[in-house]
Parts: sequence; structure tokens; C-alpha cells
Amino acid sequence: MTNEVKTTVATPSTPAARPAGGRGGRGNSQGGRGGGGGAGGGRGGNDRRGGGGRPEREPREFEQKILELARVTRVTKGGKRMRFRACLIIGDRKGRVGMGVAKGADVAMSVEKAFRKAKKDLVTIPLQNGTVPHIVDRKFSAARVLIKPAPQGTGLKCGGAVRVILELGGVPNAVSKVMGSNNKINNAKAVMAALKSLSMPKAKSKDVTNA
Repeated sequence: MTNEVKTTVATPSTPAARPAGGRGGRGNSQGGRGGGGGAGGGRGGNDRRGGGGRPEREPREFEQKILELARVTRVTKGGKRMRFRACLIIGDRKGRVGMGVAKGADVAMSVEKAFRKAKKDLVTIPLQNGTVPHIVDRKFSAARVLIKPAPQGTGLKCGGAVRVILELGGVPNAVSKVMGSNNKINNAKAVMAALKSLSMPKAKSKDVTNA
């Protein structure tokens, strides 16, 4: 007589059933709530920007360009003090241009201070037939700059600080020559002095005699 041995196989326990409710829907871009997914439905995300999105930035009144950025050191009793010096040119390309030089503890501070200075010292460039009205020659310290009018289609035959200033000032045609110094700041100051001395020629008045 044989003894039968019954073997039992353990079956893994089934995971707990999920609740009948599904996941909540996502919120739409207009800031509405997400749809509920039954009992377990969550709250959809809200869009903080609203339906209109971010407002577009207004165009700047002046374009700016750093002509020179240097690290300067001043020796004091307690040691050396390092700062940054920025020479900034601003202009609207419509006849107005300015220049500012300022120092600051970092680059951003020096550029911001230079921008405020340049905005206070704007120069309006008179234009005649798409160029400067006459030849101008000005000197600042050891720097000397000569600016001459040019016919339509010539463009800017300039270099260095003169080209930057005339471009931001909106001068389409001109010829220049820089003499005497390679210092960018002194050359820029000479250009600004030359632009301040420009003037429109006076129209010749015709004498009208009564017959």
C-alpha cells in the first residue's frame, strides 16, 4: 500500500486592485482645471501666464556698443583697488549718438553707469544728401580726426571709433582719417567734438526787387 504525498504550490498573491478612478487630466494652456478621473481624479496644473502668454519686449530707444572695456587698478594705502572701466557708445541710428565712460566694481555696473552718462550727452548729427554737410577736423589731446562728406553709395570708409559712432548715429556715407593717436577713448572724444561742430549751411537769400 503506497502513501500518496500531496504537494502544494504557493501562488503569488495578487496585487491590490487599484481604485476605479483614473488619473486626473492636465490643465490646458488657458489656465483651466484638469478633468477629474473618477474618485482618484487630481487637480490639473494652472498656467500662471494666462491665455495671452508673455508680453513682448518693447524695442529699445538706443542701441549700445562697448568701445573699450579695461580693468584698471588704483594703488591705495591699504593695497590695490581693482575696478572696471567701460567706454560705451549709444545711438538710435536716426541722427542721435552719445558717449559715456564710467568705472564700476564689476562690468555690469560700469556699463550701466556709462549708459546713463552717454544718455545725458547726446549729439544730433545734421545730415545733408545722406552724409555730413561739410568737412570737419577736430583734435582732442593727442588724437586728431578728419571727417569728410561722401557721395551716395560710398558707405562708411572709416575705422575704429569713428565707424562705431557714425554707424550708431545713422550716417550712411562718410570718409574719415584718424591721426595722431591710437587711444580709442581719445579718438572717440575727438569724433564727438567733430560732430558737435557740424552745422547745416545757411540757404542763400535772393534779393527780390520790385519792378
